[in-house]
Amino acid sequence: MQITVFGASGDAGSRVVAEALSRGHRVRAVARTAERLRELPAQVEVWTGNAADPADVEKAAAGSDVVVSATRPAPGREHELAEVAAALLEGLADSGIRLLVIGGAGSLTVAGTGKTLTEQPGFPAELVPIAEGGSRQLEVFRTTPHAVNWAYVSPAALFEPGERTGAYRVGRDDLLTDDQGNSSISMEDMAIALLDEIERPAHHRTRFTVGY
Repeated sequence: MQITVFGASGDAGSRVVAEALSRGHRVRAVARTAERLRELPAQVEVWTGNAADPADVEKAAAGSDVVVSATRPAPGREHELAEVAAALLEGLADSGIRLLVIGGAGSLTVAGTGKTLTEQPGFPAELVPIAEGGSRQLEVFRTTPHAVNWAYVSPAALFEPGERTGAYRVGRDDLLTDDQGNSSISMEDMAIALLDEIERPAHHRTRFTVGY
């Protein structure tokens, strides 16, 4: 398949690119500046574009089967998550191109509490802006009239570079935890889950979550 990845130079996006290439897919990597994409493999098609601009989204996505958004704003610019969501929906409207978005975990419900992860006592204050930005991002997908077949994937609470194990579980709106109550997923295994979803679609116009 032809897969376009916005945010391809980031930690999560670069792992999606690597996983897609390992499975024989063609990848178009998009970032605001080409400089950020120079370390990607030579077979990747590099594009300069802004995911917050519907015209750029439409141009970069042309001819693609799937678009993946793995953008993450700089601190203080968390509002961009919702803006990018709206631009993606506008730019892909009526194109027939599927959209998968790597979002945030903050809006997942913690079992037994009736509250989201962000609402839990002790949730780090420095993570509140990005968590709230992710919640607004998800709300855009859920409430904006459009004709895009999207899926929004929330990672587990701890989401960082790690080991590619090939193991993961899939849930819906509840935070996934292991037997010790830990919630985590490596970016490598998230990429596996995302490519599995691309190759065998199971979620349409909904959110799902991935964790161990």
